[in-house]
Amino acid sequence: MNDHNIEIRERLKKILKPSRYEHTLGVCYTACALAMRWGADLKKAETAGLLHDCAKCYDNSAIVEECRRRKIGLTADELAAPAVIHAKLGAWKAEHEYGIHDPEILSAIANHTTGKPGMSLLDKIVYIADYIEPGRKMLPRMEEFRVMAFTDLDEAFYEIQENILDYLRTTGSFIDSNSLASFEYCRKEKENALHG
Repeated sequence: MNDHNIEIRERLKKILKPSRYEHTLGVCYTACALAMRWGADLKKAETAGLLHDCAKCYDNSAIVEECRRRKIGLTADELAAPAVIHAKLGAWKAEHEYGIHDPEILSAIANHTTGKPGMSLLDKIVYIADYIEPGRKMLPRMEEFRVMAFTDLDEAFYEIQENILDYLRTTGSFIDSNSLASFEYCRKEKENALHG
């Protein structure tokens, strides 16, 4: 871990609840393991994993207000499902408060909740690490996803997205259009690979 990331860890420990901080470390370590397995930049994975939830210290109304104060535009979908806003605000904070200017790291932070069409390797790694990190509560198929993430990253990304969308549908929760677009993009890529 480089000095800058040690400093980031110390800052996060002061602002995040202990359980959120432990989750953050779990995502960081899992992202690093996936980066080593799939040949992604280890330092970028470490930094993105550390900062992915750096804005997870606000309740729903406070995070909306924080975005307005900083002139960060929010979509109707984000306002309908404010739990996803911390990703966008987190990318802003990573850049403006933690000095991260690498667009790959900022993208991985910004897209770790909903995904987006055409996710990069680092984007997928942080998205998956957030879902499978060791401290995460056991969800259906969790053990399968944890193995799959190290054997077929793209399939793990696809199936985790599908699992999340199924859960949101069955619970009647709002589904962000970026989540749907990300999944549809992956589904088409998968179909093209099968028939290509």
